Amino acid sequence: MIADGRSLTFTALGTTVVLAVTDVDALEPAHEALRAVVEDVDGACSRFRDDSELMAVNDAAGRAVRVSPTLLGALETALWAAQATGGLVDPTVGDAVRLLGYDRDFADVERNGPALAMTAVRVPGWRAVQVDIAASTVVVPRGVQLDLGATAKAWCADRAARQAAQATGAGILVSLGGDVAVAGPPPDDGWVIRIADRHDEPPDHPGPLVSIATGGLATSGTTARRWWRGSTLVHHIVDPSTGQSAAPWWRTATVAGASCVDANVAATAAIILGADAPAWLAARQLAARLVHDDGLVETVGGWPDDEFGIGAPAEGSGVTTR
Repeated sequence: MIADGRSLTFTALGTTVVLAVTDVDALEPAHEALRAVVEDVDGACSRFRDDSELMAVNDAAGRAVRVSPTLLGALETALWAAQATGGLVDPTVGDAVRLLGYDRDFADVERNGPALAMTAVRVPGWRAVQVDIAASTVVVPRGVQLDLGATAKAWCADRAARQAAQATGAGILVSLGGDVAVAGPPPDDGWVIRIADRHDEPPDHPGPLVSIATGGLATSGTTARRWWRGSTLVHHIVDPSTGQSAAPWWRTATVAGASCVDANVAATAAIILGADAPAWLAARQLAARLVHDDGLVETVGGWPDDEFGIGAPAEGSGVTTR
């Protein structure tokens, strides 16, 4: 863990976690609140822990499983995301992701594995999942595997930022692998965030700086979690219509939203949509920065151009350049 008085960095959920606070005295209690939320979400939602609740649901072969409020909330969020995106961001991609080779914590995934039998198969679809809120039970049909990777991390960031702010009264920023949530009173100039292709880029890596005061900011991309299977380069964002990695079009998609979940769901959908992403984002009045595979940048919904000067406003986007 690395700390500098008002921020700290550590590893959890298989990714880099950053916590920043506006008041130095809030760092320790905010860290405790963040750790508690992260551990709770990991125990409920991990696809790589044999003792997680999610694995119990996946292994139940169609039987109802009673789950905790944490997994129930994460599942409700995942199903909302699927409905809101017309099935673009779907939690029933678990088996497809596994068949691509992402069947363990990414740090342990074989980067040059054997060739795959590439067959396009539509995933089962989110409507196959039955959630009984009153009984706190979940039913997943036999053969269906859930993967909450597209929403759980962002949901965790929102929840952790909110609980840390409530515990301390300070302004809080939480970043889980580049999915950023803020809560509480922000700094005078907002939270300044550098946009990068990878969440683990060094702090001085070149990239545009933006500032947010509320909500969330998320980047989805295909550069960090990708690997070879034979001569095919695959990545972790699955197109539910094919069961395969989304076709290459955008290297990264960064979206500002009312929450980290909103932003991350839209960013993931943009990667899957490819060429249709700008129109889809504009129709939803979302500010976004999209980077083509060749590095060409396209902005949507009032997102500021990278070359704008410090403090140039992005009207209506909730984002300003720094």
